[in-house]
Amino acid sequence: MTRMFRFAAPCALAVFACAAFAPAPALADGDDTALTNLIALASQRLALAEPVARWKWANRQAITDKPREEALLADVQKRAAATDLDPAFARAFFQDQIDASKEVQNALFASWRATQPPQEPAPDLATSTRPQLDRMTQALIAGLVRVQPLRAAPDCPSRVAQSLANWKSLTRYDSTRSNALTRALGHVCQTGGVGATG
Repeated sequence: MTRMFRFAAPCALAVFACAAFAPAPALADGDDTALTNLIALASQRLALAEPVARWKWANRQAITDKPREEALLADVQKRAAATDLDPAFARAFFQDQIDASKEVQNALFASWRATQPPQEPAPDLATSTRPQLDRMTQALIAGLVRVQPLRAAPDCPSRVAQSLANWKSLTRYDSTRSNALTRALGHVCQTGGVGATG
């Protein structure tokens, strides 16, 4: 289990639990609880990149799986259309999740090739990791609905950046995953990208 998962997951669960009972959207009034919740969920999803990578390594599978990626994106758009969520926003956000996960998986593969392969047995992808990813998809879609009002705000990129910086500090986030988490949030704002802090 990675240092990122040890620190990030308990905090993410706590934030998510709070948001489940008080699902206030992130609005222009400066309340970024829903935004913090979305970052927590994205970090939880990114933590699952390691067990996915271990399974692919053990089973000699390629990191990129285009048919599965396209199926996920199509499913996300369908779920978004059934809610108040913009399907294009949902697709772009989940494409970022896929890209961020592959960034982590590629880094892990490179590390294992250069040093030592993982020694622990890989968790079963079908019965263990994918059900967790499916639950994360449902939670993230709900989280996107709550942050959608923030997307067009002029200060959206800076608020995402500040919330992300706060999250990393709070959870002592694994610095080796920092760029991937920033990438996972690249389309939260309509203008794209994460702003600068300070």
